[in-house]
Amino acid sequence: MPDGADGGALDRLVAESEIRAVLLRYVRGIDRLDLDLVRSCYHPGATDEHGSWSGTVDEFCVWVDRILRRYDSTFHLLGNPLVELDTPDRARVETYGISFHRTAGGAPHLNLATGFRYVDRFERRDGEWRIARRVAVTEWSRRDDESGWWPFPDTMRTGQRDRTDAVYDD
Repeated sequence: MPDGADGGALDRLVAESEIRAVLLRYVRGIDRLDLDLVRSCYHPGATDEHGSWSGTVDEFCVWVDRILRRYDSTFHLLGNPLVELDTPDRARVETYGISFHRTAGGAPHLNLATGFRYVDRFERRDGEWRIARRVAVTEWSRRDDESGWWPFPDTMRTGQRDRTDAVYDD
């Protein structure tokens, strides 16, 4: 290592990588309705402010389960995560995203595409990075017209909202 190199840059890269993995596990849990996976992304006692709803992580899992079951599918795409380490064990993380919520028939007003940001405080406790506080900020939302959807052939494998999804295959 060059003089003065202390591994700080490597530690930051590892922290960023571990935090990004938590973010990706979170959206997998949301889209697959795997609430144990969602819960594992938060420290015990963490809080979440999600639109008009706010509470603890356990309350969030009850609330989001009820909300998500209205939909036939959801799809969250994350991008532009900015990880700013305040200390070696605490980070401010802002992540841009787009979500798609889709339900077939009967409730077209629920078919939405939404732009959002997660504004998170991550903490590393006992060597594990997890969310300690989340604020979900809505940037925009629009209805997604069902008439423009392409029908899937019966032979096409599609995403499932449980452990029968391809991601859980051995």
